[in-house]
Amino acid sequence: MTEYGRGQGSEPWHPEDPLYGDGGWGGQQADDGRQPPYGGQPQYYPQQPQQSSYGEWGGDVAAGGYGEQGYDPYAQQPAHSYDPYGAQQPYGQQQYGQQYAAQAQQPSQGYGQGDGGYGTGSHPSAQYPTDPSDPYNQQAAPYPGEQPDFYGTPEAYPPPRPPGRRTEPEPPRTDWDPGTDEDQHAFFAGANGDDEGADEGGAGRGRADRRGRTEKPRGRRNGCACLVVALVLGGGLAGVGYFGYQFYQDRFGAAPDFAGDGNGQQVTVTIPKGAGGSDIGQELKRVGVVKSVDAFISAQQSNPQGKSIQDGVYTLQKQMSAASAVELLLSPKSRSNLIIAEGKRNIDVYKLIDKRLEVADGTTAKVAKDQYKSLGLPTWALNHAKVKDPLEGFLYPSSYSVAKGQKPADVLKQMVARADEQYAKLGLEQKAKGLGLDGPWELLTVASLVQAEGKTHADFRMMSEVVYNRLKPDNTETNRLLQFDSSYNYLKGQSNIHIRQGEILKNKDPYNTYTNTGLPPGPIGNPGDEALQAALDPTTDGWIYFVATDGMNKTEFAKNYADFQKLKDKFDASSTGN
Repeated sequence: MTEYGRGQGSEPWHPEDPLYGDGGWGGQQADDGRQPPYGGQPQYYPQQPQQSSYGEWGGDVAAGGYGEQGYDPYAQQPAHSYDPYGAQQPYGQQQYGQQYAAQAQQPSQGYGQGDGGYGTGSHPSAQYPTDPSDPYNQQAAPYPGEQPDFYGTPEAYPPPRPPGRRTEPEPPRTDWDPGTDEDQHAFFAGANGDDEGADEGGAGRGRADRRGRTEKPRGRRNGCACLVVALVLGGGLAGVGYFGYQFYQDRFGAAPDFAGDGNGQQVTVTIPKGAGGSDIGQELKRVGVVKSVDAFISAQQSNPQGKSIQDGVYTLQKQMSAASAVELLLSPKSRSNLIIAEGKRNIDVYKLIDKRLEVADGTTAKVAKDQYKSLGLPTWALNHAKVKDPLEGFLYPSSYSVAKGQKPADVLKQMVARADEQYAKLGLEQKAKGLGLDGPWELLTVASLVQAEGKTHADFRMMSEVVYNRLKPDNTETNRLLQFDSSYNYLKGQSNIHIRQGEILKNKDPYNTYTNTGLPPGPIGNPGDEALQAALDPTTDGWIYFVATDGMNKTEFAKNYADFQKLKDKFDASSTGN
């Protein structure tokens, strides 16, 4: 019998044999990283020929293996350097090839043609019948304890090749690939997690399987990857640069600003009540006066009087420097607000609004008469009988931004809202009953009388006391008749200080306080803050009479009728002298 790997003869292997123990396959791991099929035990092979498992490639091969020099079918190398996997084995694995060639462990792999093959012998392999109980076609070992031979079966390594197709033996798996990819990083080579675990499923999977997959050319992948990286880095640098510039401009750069006092093109600007520097700057920028809000705020803060800009309508120029705009807003020359003086009657205010809006005379008065219920009056100011103008007393004396193009109703709403705000702040509704009055409407009427009859702010409180003392039910001096010329003048739409008593006594209009007791149906003008304060806090000295002794600016008071007559004579004397 022939023992494979040793040539002809019957001598068994010895321990000093290179393939015995650690010197052969049983004692070390195969160089491709896989465990040998024998679990690391020394193997003895029976001296019987095995049938080749390579199909039509088979042929008679000499029992001595590949001849005297040991044929290398892949690299045509001498037997002493033969690598059964087609590549030189690094890290000292040359020993395996030498042992393989010297011992001729494997039988002929069918590379010969006819009977000659590539070997030097001519003995054909003996054929033995297959034992059905042996699925791997194993033969009984000639010695006790010997292991079966798996190399004559289809399951032996290397795996069977399909008939009619010649394939190259699989190259060894190594941890280092000396190919063209050795200098490529995994990112640019398109590596992924699947490749790392390709060999875990079995010895047959490895780099050869991965090479068989369809892959895009590495050059194109590398170029795309570099392009993506370049775009990402470029975009990031551009973004950082842009935001860095914006941060610098916001923190340290000067705000955009025009130069000079404007381009000569006038524009009307309305500054609302309570507007701050940012609000004013936004409005100026919107109409083209300043170039930026920040520039205006900076100029306003730099000006010592910058915080005193008032609401109103201003005439400015386009493309002004922020500093010039601040100076002009502080100048009375640029302010074109509508000023409502204290004590003005509504009929006079309507005329001022018509003129400012450049509308026909009587336009605003008609709107007030027709739309007064929708202009924002509080509920306590509605539904009073015999009132000549429901808005009287609610066009609060102040400064208003009124310019051409506005609607009369919008202007009136501004004024009513200002009055309602001020009256609520003073507490007219809560304090009226404490003064013996029937609600805030009567308190507002008292304030309008004080405003009309008082000549100076110093006598407002005394004038207020005169009203309250005359309204008392137990008043026997005047029997609750106010006898104010101002209410009769309101009725007549005049401001006459010299009124004939016969004329007054003949007129029975509710606004005539000479012929009607108590207060008139409503306010006779628009009182200011001081008149309102005086109506809320009258003196308590007992004043009942008063006379404008000089006919103009000086008012004197009396507590009884005798003192009143003295004051009247003084007035008559001043009037005769004029």
